[in-house]
Amino acid sequence: MSGGGSWAVAAVAAVTAGYALVSRRLATTVVSAPMVFTAFGVAVGPVGLGLLSLDHDAGAVLTLVEGTLTLVLLTDAMSVRRRDLRVGGFLPRRLLGIALPLTIGAGWLLAWPLLPGLTLWELALIGAILAPTDAALGESAVAGPGVPPLVRKGLKVESGLNDGMVLPFFVLFLAAIPGTAASAEGIAGTFWRALVLSTVLGLVIGGVGGRLLSGSRARGWVTDEWRQVFVLAVAAGSYALAVVIDGSGFIAAWVAGFALGTSLRRGARRAAVSAAEAAAGAPVAPATGTGTGTAEGTAASDDTARPAARLGDFLAALSFLVFGAVLLGPQLQHLDWRIVVYAVLSLTVVRMVPVALCLAGTGLSLATVAYAGWFGPRGLASVVFGLLVVEEHVPGTTLIGRVVALTIALSILLHGLTAHFLADRYGDWHRAAAARRPGLREGPPAPEPGPGPAPGRADTA
Repeated sequence: MSGGGSWAVAAVAAVTAGYALVSRRLATTVVSAPMVFTAFGVAVGPVGLGLLSLDHDAGAVLTLVEGTLTLVLLTDAMSVRRRDLRVGGFLPRRLLGIALPLTIGAGWLLAWPLLPGLTLWELALIGAILAPTDAALGESAVAGPGVPPLVRKGLKVESGLNDGMVLPFFVLFLAAIPGTAASAEGIAGTFWRALVLSTVLGLVIGGVGGRLLSGSRARGWVTDEWRQVFVLAVAAGSYALAVVIDGSGFIAAWVAGFALGTSLRRGARRAAVSAAEAAAGAPVAPATGTGTGTAEGTAASDDTARPAARLGDFLAALSFLVFGAVLLGPQLQHLDWRIVVYAVLSLTVVRMVPVALCLAGTGLSLATVAYAGWFGPRGLASVVFGLLVVEEHVPGTTLIGRVVALTIALSILLHGLTAHFLADRYGDWHRAAAARRPGLREGPPAPEPGPGPAPGRADTA
C-alpha cells in the first residue's frame, strides 16, 4: 500500500473510532453519522487533504459502495414480510406503487427546463437516481416513539423496498444512453439479462440457500456464528453470479434477500410445528400467520440477518465518507443556481406532490401526508447510482454528478437537522388528535417504550 493510501486508511480509522466513542451522545442530538462522515470525506478528499480521490482510488471506492449496497439490499429485503403489506399496508403500497413512479417522472420532467444540455435519457437517469429514500438519514423521524405505528412501519417498508424497485428503471435508462457499457446489449438485451435472468438467479440462490440453512439448523449442524456468515455468502454469491451472466448483481441480491428471508421463516415455522408435535404426541396444525410458529419464523430470520445488517450500517457510514471525498467535495466549486434550485425542488416538490397524490382519499390527516412527504431522504442508493454513472462515463456525467451530489448533501443536512424536532412535534400532534378522535385513521398512539439503546438500521429495517 502506498504512503498516501496508508494515510487515508489511518484517517478513516481515526474518524470511525472517534465517532464510535461518542455515538450514543450524538444520537440525542441533530448530528447524524452521515453528516459526520460526509463532512470528514470532504476534508480528506481532493479539496482538502487529498488523501482520497476517484482518479487514484476508483477501484477501491466502487468495490466498497457496490458491496455496501448489495448487503443493504439483501438484508432489507430479508426483513420484509407479507404481513407488513397486509396490516396497514395501504401506506407502503401507495408510496411504492404510485408515488415512486410519479417521483421518477416528476424528477425527469423538472430536470428538462433546469438542466439544459442533457439528453432525454440522461434526464430520466437523474429522476431514477434521486428517487429512492434512505430512512437511516432521518432515523428518529421513522423510529421516534411518538410517530404512530402505521406511519413508522409504512416509511420503514418504503425505504427498505424502493431502492430495489428503482433498479430496473436505473438499469434500463442507463442502457438507453449511447456509449455506456449497458448500451451495447440494447434495452431488450438488458431487460432480459438484468431483470429476468438476474431475478430468476436471485430467487434460486436465496430460496435454495434458505432451505439448506433451515435444514442444517434443524439438525444442529450449523453454529450461530456461521449461520450469520451464511447471509454474507448469499449476498456475495448472488451478486457475483449475476455479474458473470452480464446481469444486475444488485437486482439478484435484492431478490435473493426476499427468497432467503421467506425460506428461513418457513423453515423455522416447520421446525416449531414439528417440535410441538413431538412434545404433544399428536399432529399440530401448521401456522397460519399468527402465533408461535410465525413468531419463531420471524425471530429466526431477524437473528440470522442482524449481524449482516450491522455490518451494512458500518459500510454505509464509510460510503458517505467516500461520497464526501470523491463526489461532493470536487463538485462544490462548480455549482450554479439551476443545480441548487433543482436540488431543493427534488427534496420538496418532486417527493411531496406525488406522496400527496397517492394518499388522497385514504383518510390520513394533512399533517401525516406532509410528514410522509418530507421524510424521503436521499442516501446510500443514490450515492451508489451516482458513482456508477460516473464510472460509466455517461456523456453528461459532470452535470449529473453535480446535481446528485448537491441533492444528497442537502438531504443529509436538512433531514438530519429536522428529524428529531419534527418527530417530536408530529408525535405531540398525533397524541392530541387521537385523544379528540378515537377513530383517527393513523390509529392510537404506540405504547410508551421501555429503556433501551437507540435503534439503528438493523433494528428498524
